[in-house]
Amino acid sequence: MDFNGRSGEMTVFAMVAQEGSLSAAARALRLTPSAVSRVIARTEQRLGTRLLIRTTRALAFTAEGEAYLRGARRILADMAEVEEAIADQGAPKGRLRVSAALGHGRMAIVPLVAAFSARYPNIVVDLTLGDEVVDILGGQADVAIRFGDLPDSPLTARRIGDTGQVLVASPEYLAQHGTPLEPNDLLRHNCLRFNFRRAQSDWPFARDGREFSLKINGNIECSSGEALAQLARLGAGIARIGEFTVAQDLQRGHLVPLLESWNPGDREPIHVVFVGGASMPARIRVFVDFLLEHHRL
Repeated sequence: MDFNGRSGEMTVFAMVAQEGSLSAAARALRLTPSAVSRVIARTEQRLGTRLLIRTTRALAFTAEGEAYLRGARRILADMAEVEEAIADQGAPKGRLRVSAALGHGRMAIVPLVAAFSARYPNIVVDLTLGDEVVDILGGQADVAIRFGDLPDSPLTARRIGDTGQVLVASPEYLAQHGTPLEPNDLLRHNCLRFNFRRAQSDWPFARDGREFSLKINGNIECSSGEALAQLARLGAGIARIGEFTVAQDLQRGHLVPLLESWNPGDREPIHVVFVGGASMPARIRVFVDFLLEHHRL
């Protein structure tokens, strides 16, 4: 491969980031370390800014270097997608990296991935379940399923559903600590909360057309709705989580709904998020279309 053009420079830079050193990138690309160093220096000179900070022990990216890396990874992925599509007469193929929350992913996304893979056998679905927010622009995933209102960003978002919230506790917890009859009673209870930065320590309520929030307290915070449901089942406290997460627990009596007459009926939107645009790879486009058609929640 010719590493003199811009796509070649991007390939070298992305490989340095992937391998963590110039020498390791050189081995992967079958170049000499000095050749890799020259390519990086030429890129920095052309852009007029420093992309890498090199020491004897490690590499670090400048802010400009991180921005260049994100763009390079997107462009290289798009180029690969175009070449693959032409070679395979337009059939979607390649690796599709999908990020989904643990509970929702297990219950709603995994079954859809099975059906999607049967329809598109040439697409390798790389599914990661976890409640951390991945950096799509940084190349950590192609598609992510996210709950709640989204911050402003260059990403494209399509709404695929929504879910309500419910207050729950185990019968054992209520037998020991009492059942709250109005929101202010929660001040005497251990309330289990999410630890997301966007999560609020206030829980919303409504009664007779009046809406208000109550600041709750508790000694356990967690990033996973499924984990909060499990903690509630174990009698650790009261949780406010998505209905889909605890639907089976409520049916089986493992958890009890609380203060339903005070439930404001708020709905949390569910979006599929990705990098859109005319150059969006076919594998992403068909997956997003599949979610829009088949997601039920």
